[in-house]
Amino acid sequence: VSPYVLVTPKETRRKQLQQIAKNELDDLERWKKEHRPGPITLVPQRLGGKESEAQARQKQQMMLMQSKYQQKHKREEYVKAKKAAEEAEILKKKTIQREKAERLEIKKRQQEMQRREMFLVDQNYKTNELLNRLDVGLPKSDSCQIANPGPESTAWTRSCAYKRALQEDENRRLEEMKQEQRRKAELMESKEKQKEEARTRAHQNEQRRVNNAFLDRLQKKTQPNNRYQPGYTG
Repeated sequence: VSPYVLVTPKETRRKQLQQIAKNELDDLERWKKEHRPGPITLVPQRLGGKESEAQARQKQQMMLMQSKYQQKHKREEYVKAKKAAEEAEILKKKTIQREKAERLEIKKRQQEMQRREMFLVDQNYKTNELLNRLDVGLPKSDSCQIANPGPESTAWTRSCAYKRALQEDENRRLEEMKQEQRRKAELMESKEKQKEEARTRAHQNEQRRVNNAFLDRLQKKTQPNNRYQPGYTG
């Protein structure tokens, strides 16, 4: 048994459908020819604005220059922001380095003071030891002054004066070191401030020079020349 049934088409029905399709296509082509749009006729009119050709060109040139100026201004703003960020980063690094240097300097001063104190303690110990050896045979007294000065009392007095002179000299040296460090810090701060003011003035002068040069070029270019005068037929 075959799985499908073949139906023989009707030739007359097929011809009728083909004829109907052909008639419809012919009608469509005829309708297109009948409804084809004719030529377009427009009323002649003058186009353009009220400005002359020279004025239009000058206006176009002005707009172009303004666009260039805006682009240049954006580039300058970008460069300025980038430079400010770099300067801020450099200033931050300088501040960090300055703080490290100050901490190191403070540490060095503390170590130096500790060494001086240890030296003074050792020196006082040895001086006292020497004075104790020289003081053998002298009467006990809390004061360096003796009622009847003799050779021994004169040595004792000189030793006390020497100790006081050493202590005063050490105090004077410490005070001078403190004042020197203070002067160095003030001088460094003053130099940094002067450098920052100089950079600011240089940047302002450069910006003013660039703006003046651009305005001069803009004024020269905007002046109408003979080529764009009305009535020129070149």
